[in-house]
Amino acid sequence: MYTIKQITSQATFAVRQPVLRPGKHIDTCIFDGDDLPTTVHFGIYQDDELLGVISVFEAKSPYFNEEHQFQIRGMAVLENQQKKGLGEKLVVKAEEYITTKCGKRTWFNAREIAVGFYKKMGYEIIGNEFNIPDVGPHYVMHKIMTLE
Repeated sequence: MYTIKQITSQATFAVRQPVLRPGKHIDTCIFDGDDLPTTVHFGIYQDDELLGVISVFEAKSPYFNEEHQFQIRGMAVLENQQKKGLGEKLVVKAEEYITTKCGKRTWFNAREIAVGFYKKMGYEIIGNEFNIPDVGPHYVMHKIMTLE
């Protein structure tokens, strides 16, 4: 049984570092805007063990014109917990949150290896591949949110 709850930005570091910044200093896990009042972080737990994290930022992409855009950042699941549907649960939770904030579009910079995962969830690539130094190739991906 998994539970998803809102967590602090600092709590995300326990998953961000080994998955997204392996071998790098903990400071590399701090993202601009992590502690803004418009930013929210979620963790997925089994019992009391944090297995995955996702962060949602209210942020505009130069690709889109909508007023209410949200960016997903720092989506990560511990390596030994991957391929169990936890990432999908985190993205769905982020989308639900974005919908409650009347978000019109969700976008993010996806690592090349994660593109297939996000395509299965309805996201599309816009623009060309680009490189984030010390991290690797990425694509901007996005989805128009349907308000229920």
